Amino acid sequence: MKRMIRKSIIIPAAVAVAAFSVSAEHLVILHTNDTHSQIDPESHDLGGVMRRKAVIDSVRGAEKNVLLVDAGDVVQGTLYFNLYRGEVEHKVMNALGYDIATLGNHEFDNGAKELAGLLRNDNATWVSTNYDVDNSPLAGLVVPYVVKEYDGKKIGIMALNLNPKGMISDRNIKGVEYMDVYEAADHTAWALRHNEKADVVIALTHIGYSDDKFPSDSVLAAVSKDIDLIIGGHSHTPLNPANPKSKPTLIKNAVGKDVVVAQLGSKGTALGKIDIDLDNKDIVSSVIPVDSRLDGKIDENLREILAPYRSKVDSLMSIKLAKSSAPLDKQSIINIFSDLVLQRGKELVSEPVDMAILNNGGIRNTLPKGVISEGHVIMVLPFENTVEVVKIKGDALAEVLAQMGRRPMNGISGNADVTYSPAEGKCTEIIINGKPLDPDRYYNIATIDYLAEGGDYLSAMKRGEVIAKSDNVLSRDITNALKKVKKTLRPDLKERLHH
Repeated sequence: MKRMIRKSIIIPAAVAVAAFSVSAEHLVILHTNDTHSQIDPESHDLGGVMRRKAVIDSVRGAEKNVLLVDAGDVVQGTLYFNLYRGEVEHKVMNALGYDIATLGNHEFDNGAKELAGLLRNDNATWVSTNYDVDNSPLAGLVVPYVVKEYDGKKIGIMALNLNPKGMISDRNIKGVEYMDVYEAADHTAWALRHNEKADVVIALTHIGYSDDKFPSDSVLAAVSKDIDLIIGGHSHTPLNPANPKSKPTLIKNAVGKDVVVAQLGSKGTALGKIDIDLDNKDIVSSVIPVDSRLDGKIDENLREILAPYRSKVDSLMSIKLAKSSAPLDKQSIINIFSDLVLQRGKELVSEPVDMAILNNGGIRNTLPKGVISEGHVIMVLPFENTVEVVKIKGDALAEVLAQMGRRPMNGISGNADVTYSPAEGKCTEIIINGKPLDPDRYYNIATIDYLAEGGDYLSAMKRGEVIAKSDNVLSRDITNALKKVKKTLRPDLKERLHH
């Protein structure tokens, strides 16, 4: 049967093909995903771009053909992004010599227009097969696939991205058209194999390893016929063939052939390495730790790039707000912050505010034992969300809480207690201020603008009406609230929205 690729994912061969005349028997692909602005080592002293550079340089020195790729979410997670809006991370990508990258959902956190400004200065080729960007600011900056040639063998690389609906704010991805992951993958992989004559077909993805409701790498591998290798991101799933507890890294495709699936955790704590034998097409995946053993290797050019950005980061980390008796994980944070959002909501309106809701996905970090600084709070709440008060009818609120219950660890204020039944797909008990929810009554809910707009799959929130909005971003409101907290913060591990 004749296969066709949509017009939006066809590009001229002159653009798609980059030929190399070097002689080699192997191609080594180094890969990262979900590095999330982790310029310096994370809290367990793993990762850091200086150490990553040392590993990359070492591999490039030992191998003739090295391709460095990233599977999305380069940004969002530390003060470097909050302060400099991606400038640092993209300069680092150039310094490390990334060849190919694809778009994670957080690439759009400041909108497509700002993203386009960053991509214009990148040396890497940005690829997305199932995002049609022709009518967006990204037009001309993102291609649907790339073909590279090594030792007479062609490597076809496409990229597949998640459905932005409910995950990325509509205003941030305006003009970008989403195409079904599996359909785009099937058509493009077939075209790479049969039209471009690719010997190896690679899917660089940002859809996650496994998900019951959305496209994922594990299903993509199983339904594919022409994909040999998947390099993924988004779910932070550490796939390590050397670890027997790792999820499967070999999955049989629709015609019984093995597809190699690779993905790392997050924050750049490791570097993935894939060796492809260009003669027999054998693919071997491994993981290289990025840790303190690499600290002796300082790249002066990278150090000079980072130096101007460090002082402002350090200054925010020195502004003290509160103290904690122990480290605070996401459950504790979302409980504490939900209560503070409720307080802020009460300041915004003259009428009563019934409860507050927050989403787990908006909590991007943990808090340490001891001093909590303004910098810590910004890293926990990096998005430019604002507190809003939404008036919503009880039956719609019940649906919102059920939608929250389908995803783990979403937060509600302590004056509410909600029981969600996965089997029934609804909340079996909703208590607010000691009383059962009345489906016919209207409630005032303090939340953030992203959720008020139906973000994070809370579509029922759109049935409410915004009646008040803070002038501050969420992190500023929480900062101001923490300044007024006199007692030491303590862990609060109770799930207020429980199963």
